[in-house]
Amino acid sequence: MQTLLFLILFPILVACLLLFVKRTTLRYAVVALSALVIGGASIYLLMRYAFEGAVYFAAPSEAVSLAMVAIEMGLALFIVYMGAKFRNYLAIVLAVVQAALVVYLETTFSENLHAVNNLFIDQFSIIMGLIIGIIGSLIAVYAVRYMETYHHHHPEVRDRQKMFFFVIFIFLAAMFGLVFSNNLMWVFFFWEITTITSFLLIGYSETEEATKNAFLALVMNLLGGVAFVVALIFLAATEATSGGIDLARVLASSDAAIVLIPAVLIGFAGITKAALMPFSSWLLGAMVAPTPVSALLHSSTMVKAGVYILVRFSPVFAGTFAGFSIGLVGGVTFVVASAIAISQSNAKRVLAYSTIANLGLIAACAGVGTHMLVWAAILLIVFHAVAKSLLFLGTGAIEHRVGSRDIEDMEGLIVRMPRMAVMMFIGIAGMFLAPFGMLISKWAAIEAFVQVPFGLVFIALLAYGSAITVFFWAKWMGKLIAVTRNQEKVEKGFFEEPWAPLYIITGLVVATVLLFPVISSTLIEPYVLAIYGVTARLAEANVAIMLLMMALLLILPVSFTLFRRSAKHLPAYMSGRTATTDLQFTGSLGLTREAQTRNYYLAEYFGEAKLFLPGAVVCTVLILASWVLAGVAL
Repeated sequence: MQTLLFLILFPILVACLLLFVKRTTLRYAVVALSALVIGGASIYLLMRYAFEGAVYFAAPSEAVSLAMVAIEMGLALFIVYMGAKFRNYLAIVLAVVQAALVVYLETTFSENLHAVNNLFIDQFSIIMGLIIGIIGSLIAVYAVRYMETYHHHHPEVRDRQKMFFFVIFIFLAAMFGLVFSNNLMWVFFFWEITTITSFLLIGYSETEEATKNAFLALVMNLLGGVAFVVALIFLAATEATSGGIDLARVLASSDAAIVLIPAVLIGFAGITKAALMPFSSWLLGAMVAPTPVSALLHSSTMVKAGVYILVRFSPVFAGTFAGFSIGLVGGVTFVVASAIAISQSNAKRVLAYSTIANLGLIAACAGVGTHMLVWAAILLIVFHAVAKSLLFLGTGAIEHRVGSRDIEDMEGLIVRMPRMAVMMFIGIAGMFLAPFGMLISKWAAIEAFVQVPFGLVFIALLAYGSAITVFFWAKWMGKLIAVTRNQEKVEKGFFEEPWAPLYIITGLVVATVLLFPVISSTLIEPYVLAIYGVTARLAEANVAIMLLMMALLLILPVSFTLFRRSAKHLPAYMSGRTATTDLQFTGSLGLTREAQTRNYYLAEYFGEAKLFLPGAVVCTVLILASWVLAGVAL
């Protein structure tokens, strides 16, 4: 229990310390050392509890719970103040409603608001702890030098780095608290902390756009927060049969119909937090924040909280029409968001829509909720976290050196920033190429959907969505590795410190591919076995195929190394036209032209204007249907 409390409390202490650190060198030392400690503690949890199953701890609750309620009321007052200051009255209304519901819960059902064990750890929370502790900490380290350069490029933005890093570490503490809490009141408290901290981080630049997008994120997540409190009230009112606010008792409740209603409400909170349609716009708006914020939101915090809670409640959703509806919300989000990503040339927006799509796929697995799909969902969480964090941080580094985040401006990056291009190549490969993790997880999901009723619907959504992802990832990868002539290298002189987090995360992407059978057998399979009584695993033949694919994938870079000296540099082939080394050629009417390449974006077919509204309408109907179906089941 001491390690769990340490991981929750230590980042808070670091956050308070960073409020008083002004110099960048000292801040870097504090953040790097803290990251080392937090990462080490996360690894210790793995070594200590990986083989013990679920372990529960009776942490002190009375004083802590009172403090949490007081902080929640303080946060509500803060939202009211900010809403009044910026005239966002919807945020005020939602904050007041949520606070009123919390007060009603505390005063009316106080005798039922106790969990036997407030903290716990199992294999799933170990996985989440490693993602938060390692990926999240590395992003924080990367952010120190990044924010220094950010303010150099944006002198108009007020320098509030002390507040920025304070919020970052509070964010990490809240995520640790969320995944290690067995008391649903504590889960809700940490849930709301992530909402407030994301609001502060998205609005960091204090521009009109940043403020507007920060409030958009706040309002949408407050909607989920209201649903979460209503679920807690329902659980407290039916404590004898539902298990009350004790997460373990709720999931083990014998009255599945009673538990399904609060599960669907908490699932709705997960949908808003994970930015699934129709709530995806807040995550897209978050792209206005500095790149480390985007990396945190997408890889190790915030949106992962949404899919975490959905996967936790998967056993309740399994075999129900309400769960099927939630799964369809995820499936539709996967296809629509993937299609919209085709039309985007802004790298961060491509990454944002890709994140929304993959979170949708995780939600689809969690909503249907069979043991094989939960196994696939957790694999997706792991692989997505490492690959997407690398891509976001890499995009930020490229933007600082190239001056653009447009994919078209990244052409020939293999010549201009070879190290960065290789890391981006690995990150993109991790998202769609065999044998990297996302493809393994999708393969597992297809196998699982075959065995469930109406599974062909999900297989069709997964197949079409996956085909679309190949399109937008491949065209970005092609731009990165296109060999261009007479390009100036801009990698030299790049600030050196951020390379360490990038190298480490790149190594983690490769390591998860090589070690995924170990990750599965050590952590994911035992968790699934403990929850469902049966487990899933990838067949040995399939593992052998994946390793063979990995070996074949290594042939290309190895061949570059072996035949570098004997390689011939040939002029560009322009269909018979004579071309110069700088790709000038004589075109029609004797005019000299420059050869250019550009991707297809097909905005008239796949643009936001075409697809977002239909997707949002369908998902809204499915969410409402899940509520109705949960009520009918009761």
